[in-house]
Amino acid sequence: MKSFFLLFAALLLTSKTCSAAADKIVLQAEAAGLAPGRVEIVDQPSFQGKSGAALVSAAKSTVDTPDAPPDLVFRVNATTAGRYLFTTRASVDSDTAVVMENAKSKRESIYLRIAVGDSRPVRRVVFVPWSRPDMCNQTTGKFDLTGEDDEVRVWLPKGVLLDSIQISPYVQPAVPAAVATYQPKIVPPPSHPRLWVSAETLPGIRANLTKPENAPSWEKIQEIAAKPVVVEPGADGTMDYNPDLETAAVDKAFVYLMTGERAMGQQSVKIIRDYLDAVEFGNILDITREIGRAIYAGALVYDWCYDLMTPQDRSSIRKNLMRLSDDMEIGWPPFKQRVVNGHGSEAQLLSHLLAMSIAIYDEDPVPYKYCSYRILEELVPMRDFEYQSPRHHQGIGYGIYRFGWDMHAAWLFYRMTGEKVFDANIEDVTKYWLYMRLPNGRMLADGDTTAYDRATKLGSLALLTSAYAKDPYMKREYLNQGGLPDDPVMVLLLNDPDLAPAPDLSALPLTLDFGKIRGGMVARTGWTMSEKSSDVVVEMSGGGYQFANHQHSDAGSFQIYYHGIQVADLGEYLFYGTPYDQGFNKRSISHSMMLAYDPQEIFGQGRYPNDGGTRYGMTPPPSVSTVKNDPQYANGKILSADFGPSKAKPAFSYFSVDLTSAYSNKIRNYVRTFCFLNLENSSMPAALIVLDNMETSGSEVEKFWQINTLNPPQPTADGVLLTNAEGGKSGNVSVQMLLPQPGDRKMQILSGKDSTNVFGKQLTPPQPDKPQSDGHRIMFSPTTPQKTNQFLSVMTMSEAGQTTLSALLEETQNAYIISLADRVVVLSKTGKLISDPIAFKVPQNQTALVTLTGLKPGLWEITKDGKLITKLEAFKNKNTGYTNLSPGQYQVTPAAKP
Repeated sequence: MKSFFLLFAALLLTSKTCSAAADKIVLQAEAAGLAPGRVEIVDQPSFQGKSGAALVSAAKSTVDTPDAPPDLVFRVNATTAGRYLFTTRASVDSDTAVVMENAKSKRESIYLRIAVGDSRPVRRVVFVPWSRPDMCNQTTGKFDLTGEDDEVRVWLPKGVLLDSIQISPYVQPAVPAAVATYQPKIVPPPSHPRLWVSAETLPGIRANLTKPENAPSWEKIQEIAAKPVVVEPGADGTMDYNPDLETAAVDKAFVYLMTGERAMGQQSVKIIRDYLDAVEFGNILDITREIGRAIYAGALVYDWCYDLMTPQDRSSIRKNLMRLSDDMEIGWPPFKQRVVNGHGSEAQLLSHLLAMSIAIYDEDPVPYKYCSYRILEELVPMRDFEYQSPRHHQGIGYGIYRFGWDMHAAWLFYRMTGEKVFDANIEDVTKYWLYMRLPNGRMLADGDTTAYDRATKLGSLALLTSAYAKDPYMKREYLNQGGLPDDPVMVLLLNDPDLAPAPDLSALPLTLDFGKIRGGMVARTGWTMSEKSSDVVVEMSGGGYQFANHQHSDAGSFQIYYHGIQVADLGEYLFYGTPYDQGFNKRSISHSMMLAYDPQEIFGQGRYPNDGGTRYGMTPPPSVSTVKNDPQYANGKILSADFGPSKAKPAFSYFSVDLTSAYSNKIRNYVRTFCFLNLENSSMPAALIVLDNMETSGSEVEKFWQINTLNPPQPTADGVLLTNAEGGKSGNVSVQMLLPQPGDRKMQILSGKDSTNVFGKQLTPPQPDKPQSDGHRIMFSPTTPQKTNQFLSVMTMSEAGQTTLSALLEETQNAYIISLADRVVVLSKTGKLISDPIAFKVPQNQTALVTLTGLKPGLWEITKDGKLITKLEAFKNKNTGYTNLSPGQYQVTPAAKP
């Protein structure tokens, strides 16, 4: 092999601490020892040295032949022994660039093989799909250097031009000082098992195995577990990720746990020991979930088969669990990412590493100390705060996934100790998905999601939450989606066959107030789950806090479903962080809400277009203290929220929010008020009133009242008509703009390509076949610029062919009075609470339910012709009153103090 060492490349480290920038080593490929007749130096202008090394056209790659001689050999001398991080820089030829551009998944990445010192050669990604053809930087992995002469050997793939390998000292995540002295208050018991099952819960789980709901899962596991399994590493002693082997090991371990069949448990131990000793995950894009599943499987076998393992078994499995932990995205020790949002709040910590730390606690308590600190001291307080609102801030799609891992952590601690470490409010979060569910089985959009496009299933979350909270509605969701046929072990661990599902959702109130942390309200006219349903579902949002990541800049937005989506979120989510994603999908402009366009405003330091919306925040808050006290996370303050008179089937649902803090200082004051009316009329079922009071910093800030829809809207004399159809039925939403009046406003409709034009910046949707990409933005704006404007609109829903309802507006000094069908609604004219008398009229057609909103807390009197008709009390934070009144002129007056 020495004949291949034509040249040597090395940069000596000058600092013994291995921490300064000068410690970086750069191995230029053109200065390496090249395999004669196989490798050539090729010009590449994008490389720092303007050239790199590639296989000659006639040479075949030996990346998958580890016994073959290497193509490149480097010599490196690091003055300090230790672990080093290797990074490659490469480009591809024109043919390979086309292949990468058309790749369908990360599995089509291009690999080289590398060996450092005496370590075995391993495959590592050198180029990933969708990268720039002339430059792709890839973190190769962590390798040990001796501090003396070390050899780095590389086997090249076809079509790749290697520029260099950069080597820098690896610095593991620092352990915070508070963690070093941390003593967990909750620790694993001395006995095994303790993952998902304990000595106390084991008899009950065994007893449920053969009950009718669980019996098919038990039969399936026994059948699968009986099949022989062999772990077969490749010629180099390694093997790729194999989820089937992991599942087989867990199934066999579970059967042993349930039956005591020692042979089954011994097979499980051998499978997992051999597998973990051979498996290599490499550096493929976003691999941490796959690594975590291997760790999790190893932890279950370690715990459930603990008494069967020899000391050598435990040592081998534990060593490899820690080896794999080192490559997790959160790092090891696990302090590289925040745990309250982002990838750090997912499976890697809340399930995989936590399970490992519990399993090996007797032999090594340090991992549990780290994991329990991050969960019990950081995550749990944040979740206790967030879940005061039963609405996940990461939205419909990502919320299901991330909340599911919260529930994993909740369950692991609960089954281990019998103690629930999260606040009881975690049991209410699933109401969010119940209320956002539409009659057609899909959901209203929220956050990064494809909710409009297909039915949203809760997956394992339905089982996790139904069993944890003994929730019959989640048990219904779990059964309706067909259970978990692909995870029979989880079914048998958690499913309670004696918990009966709710027959339907009709016993739930029609309105849900989400509370103050992530404010909003969903109001419905019914719970009929069918495409033929005539139910209306309206979502109103705003107030509370902005938690970033997959949460959108949508404070104050609303959606309407009636025979299909009528008022829509036009954003599409496919790839995170693209210009379209951050300039349209996540931004206010894709939502139905107020825009205030200041041409001087800059978003994201100029990286994103100015859409006139709320502030742009992408950094999640790290703690409760930060989110409460740092103004960048303020997303508006809820002023009032109430619904009634019946709490089960409310006639009105009222929500008012001060959204000033959600915007930049271009907004001096902004209050948006919603009032949804359930008219209890099959052909004209509902109406939504929206009142906006907005004051900007100057008249040059243009205000736009925006509403988005999927089908072409029809301009009308007083606004616009929206239409949609589903299940053979059609419906209309008539948008009647009462203020500004027709002579004081203008309307523009931006359709198709224009709908994704952000004030001159054209953005392209990633999925042109989706209805959102051909949507419509309707924008009402005042004809005369001024600092303060009011927008008052009434949206009425009616079956196709029906005459739309018209709203009558009466204006007093301090209130707007809107009459519609058999309803009268009084709204504060300014957005502030009303403390003075209000005069209003009930039209001369029928008795009306009068809803008074925005009232100062206290007792109020309603009089007619000077005679007291009734008294009502407005409560703090609700600020409403309601009563039935016959036609006539009335006055509402604060009651005299006794």
